[in-house]
Amino acid sequence: MSVPHEKSLPETFDVQRADRALKLARDTLQIEADAIMALQQRLTADTSHTFAQAVDLLFNCSGRVVVSGMGKSGHIARKIAATLASTGTPALFVHPGEAAHGDLGMVTEHDAFVAISNSGETAELLAIVPIIKRMGAGLIAMTGNPASSLAQLANVHLNVAVDKEACPLNLAPTASTTATLALGDALAVALLDAHGFREEDFARSHPGGALGRRLLTHVRDVMRTGAAIPAVTADVSLAAALMEVTNKGMAMTAVVDADYRPIGVFTDGDLRRLLERAHDLSGLTIADAMHAHPRSVHPEQLAVDAVQMMEEFRINQLLVTDTGGKLVGALHIHDLTRAKVI
Repeated sequence: MSVPHEKSLPETFDVQRADRALKLARDTLQIEADAIMALQQRLTADTSHTFAQAVDLLFNCSGRVVVSGMGKSGHIARKIAATLASTGTPALFVHPGEAAHGDLGMVTEHDAFVAISNSGETAELLAIVPIIKRMGAGLIAMTGNPASSLAQLANVHLNVAVDKEACPLNLAPTASTTATLALGDALAVALLDAHGFREEDFARSHPGGALGRRLLTHVRDVMRTGAAIPAVTADVSLAAALMEVTNKGMAMTAVVDADYRPIGVFTDGDLRRLLERAHDLSGLTIADAMHAHPRSVHPEQLAVDAVQMMEEFRINQLLVTDTGGKLVGALHIHDLTRAKVI
């Protein structure tokens, strides 16, 4: 059998080019890291407490936070708006060019407007800012120039200036957009804390994510109901109970009384243990083989509670009972896996 050869570098591979690319990558990361650290120091020395003022303005906004910017700043604005919205602060992005042609109708006097422009002189923003000011919406400017027109018009100005861009030509927005994005995240986190935003709130904003499934999925959403519940009365034969176990495909059956309240459960594990100690099973009823006091959960409990119970007691199935103790469902660990709770 031939041994596969290691893949060789393509003939066009240029070692010097690779070395320069790596150097530029390291330099870029260092420049952007320095920009964020400088921003942190600027906040530490912020004697006018403008960051706190910005947080206060956004926190007390009775409407929504509208974030806007052109070009690369527009991409950052979209992300900041999305982060705010997903962490408890209703927010949306409005394109400043479109705002001047009708989309400004999305902004109300109850909103707060966050304008992002590194130069602070973006014409599209400056065209709509006076209207926003006249309608009474609070204005926060994030710019790299405290003396700019946008900074001067704002109720609060957040300085996101950087010493230089990571671009070797010092032209393409790189360090400046990174710093702006980081400060936007800082605003979102401060507001999250101010609003008392919790894990459960995050789950409601992200129902399709893993956390959302864990915190929003209840036992009733995944349990088996009706004819799918394996259940027999205590007087049936062990053989009949085994047929119920087989037919319902849950590797167990509940044993219920006349009021359909569980009095026991019989699982595949119980059958194996029974075979180890008894050779003749023909005369047994399920009451002779079941174990009493089965574990159960309520349908309104979170599915993660069922997972924790299964893990604690090392079981794969649970009965589901209502407040009156009546059997209303059954849950297998595979049901939780399919629902992606596990």
